[in-house]
Amino acid sequence: MITPGPALPDLEPYRRRVSAVMRKPVNDIADNATLAEIARHMSDSAHGGLLVRDRFDRHVGILTERDVTRALGRDGAAALQLTAADLMTRSIVAIHEGAFLFRAIGRMRRLNLRYLPVTDNAGRFTGMLTARTLLRLRAQDSQMIADELDIAQTADELGHARAALPQLAATLLAEAPDAPAVAAVISGIYADITARAAAIVEAEFDRAGDPAPAPWCMLILGSGGRGESLLKPDQDNAIIHAGSSEDDGWYARIAERINALLDAAGVPFCKGGVMAKNTAWRGAQGQWRGRVTEWIGRHTPEALLNVDIFYDLQPVYGALRLGEALRFEALAAARSSPVFLRLLAEQTAQLQPALNFFGRLKTDDDGRVDLKRGGLLPLVSAARLMALKLGTPATGTAERLRAVGAAGLIGESDITGLTTAHALLLEIILRQQIADLKASREPGSRIDPASLTHLQRDRLKAALRHVALLPDMVQDVLTASAGKDA
Repeated sequence: MITPGPALPDLEPYRRRVSAVMRKPVNDIADNATLAEIARHMSDSAHGGLLVRDRFDRHVGILTERDVTRALGRDGAAALQLTAADLMTRSIVAIHEGAFLFRAIGRMRRLNLRYLPVTDNAGRFTGMLTARTLLRLRAQDSQMIADELDIAQTADELGHARAALPQLAATLLAEAPDAPAVAAVISGIYADITARAAAIVEAEFDRAGDPAPAPWCMLILGSGGRGESLLKPDQDNAIIHAGSSEDDGWYARIAERINALLDAAGVPFCKGGVMAKNTAWRGAQGQWRGRVTEWIGRHTPEALLNVDIFYDLQPVYGALRLGEALRFEALAAARSSPVFLRLLAEQTAQLQPALNFFGRLKTDDDGRVDLKRGGLLPLVSAARLMALKLGTPATGTAERLRAVGAAGLIGESDITGLTTAHALLLEIILRQQIADLKASREPGSRIDPASLTHLQRDRLKAALRHVALLPDMVQDVLTASAGKDA
């Protein structure tokens, strides 16, 4: 269930004014612009909200990407003949640039606005406030939580921040449905909790006269490393250190204590044992080098599973340079092994999206669809594999996909479809987890299709159809990039 957490301090909207965060100058378009011109302008400017000006350069309406998609959904190809004047909302709701942000937040919430134009003292439009901007501001709530973590000393104090996450996620998602951004906020707080736990325990060891024998670094792996954690956390972590194998006893003891502290704070032990307290997930630089070489060379299912988790690593505490060096060395090792990458591709191809032969959602005996196993997992795994072949250090799924697109190995439309699918899958699972917690259920990734609207189900099926294309895309990337490497 969603447990009471700390009151989330949100002082920024009461301190800052609209002018400090608005996008400027104002972005506008002529009232006789066609829908195709409007879409091109929005794409080029990376802004989904435009003011509309008449032939006298007066702003006479506002137009958003929702107006464009609504027209296309309603009129199909005929919508291409419509102009900005046909699509715009003529009544422009605005706010003064000197207003405090809490006024703008209240107005956008009350009227369900994603874009709020800003005016100066003369009534001229000077900029635009967006829901995305407000999402970033609301994400500063997480910075308030991080401030609490900076002084946390106990599992209860760490757990206080952990308990705030479901409500924070619900608030952020309600204000702007940008699930990847919300997942990034959640992941950042989990990373902060892990880092603070490591700092607390290291300080305990120092006070006891038992300091580290050599510099060391705490790593997070898996979804936390990708910046894509949701509301069912567990511990995926590791330690790399600059000591010798004889120093392992000290790192084993500190890892045992860190993992126990995280578990007591509400970040449970990893059921698969991917934790620094286990020998396989800690070691000196040379030990990690040998471990990665073994994973890449052995080609066993266990080795491939370890790679899936390991290559999302992010250093979060200690001598961060050790973690970064490990990441780049491991990337180079994977990229130089075509056999290993082909085996990963074969494994990824076995991960099927949750669609049946007829293109309908594939449900289990309880009538639910597991969108992690049948959606996120194949997408995340394919993006990771393609990034390994390219040698890109990105860990986020969307960033990895965009790197593949930037290399010219997958078409822009496919990259857009995949990143859109990734965002939608995160959003649906996150909303399900929030609902599960409110109903005192264990949060998970199994969703009830009946809880989705007809449009949402159609969007989900379209997203999963993009996921179904990934094995062919992976093969194209491996083949094309292999030719370039040669």
